[in-house]
Amino acid sequence: MADRLHGYRILILETREEAQFSRLLAEQGAEVVQCPMFSIQDAPDAAPIEAWITRCIARPFDDMVFMTGEGLRRLMKVARRAGCDQAFVAALGEARKFARGPKPGRALREIGLEPQQTTEKPTSEGVAEMLARTDLGGHRLGLQLYPDKDHGALIGAITAQGAEVDTVLPYVYDAKAADTNIVTAIEEMAQGRIDAVALTSSGQPRRLFDVAQAHGCETRLREGLANTPIASVGPVVSEELMAHGLQADILPANESYFMKPLISAMATALAKSPPRQPAE
Repeated sequence: MADRLHGYRILILETREEAQFSRLLAEQGAEVVQCPMFSIQDAPDAAPIEAWITRCIARPFDDMVFMTGEGLRRLMKVARRAGCDQAFVAALGEARKFARGPKPGRALREIGLEPQQTTEKPTSEGVAEMLARTDLGGHRLGLQLYPDKDHGALIGAITAQGAEVDTVLPYVYDAKAADTNIVTAIEEMAQGRIDAVALTSSGQPRRLFDVAQAHGCETRLREGLANTPIASVGPVVSEELMAHGLQADILPANESYFMKPLISAMATALAKSPPRQPAE
């Protein structure tokens, strides 16, 4: 099954864990065009994070929700710097742990822990649905957030169940440095040099349009997307595309919203036509 994507140029918009996505595509023979969209940075003020970790250790949460693997790894980085990482892991071990999709689960296993429950849908709505089936009355719940997302609906849903929510945001995005990369990627699509663009988070289409508007090339972006098959990992990305008047051309089969099924769907769809540029 290797080399199913040989000769095809696939644009990926790098965010968290896109190195793994790039590797999986390359294993199928694709030429991966990588476009860093932003860099992940530690939160500029570590004091609120340190205070949150201190509260967690002093009085472990009844429940803990991890929204991203990156978030847990950044929390561990702060805990190690403060010399309390073992105590922090022990405190997390006492909580019921909920994971938003597989990535936080992998990060938990890196420190010897397991999630008690993982969302079937790796979205905030999926987290809310999962927690709605759980008794949270009177519980203290730790909630690890991620940037560029309004988490008000999720927090409101949790507090409505009678829980006290204690949030932490352990990292931020730095987007400005990547604008040039994105403008170049837009032009590559507009010139018909990309066989497919693969989107794995809702922030990616938003970022494309934000940069295009800022640099006066939104028309060029729309031309490129109109002529380039768009592969979406799942419904949240597809909904964001619809908000911009677009729709996904390629989706994973059987509602398997993960990287490998997405790559399989891309291989099946692209096999219907040859690569736009002959392989060297």
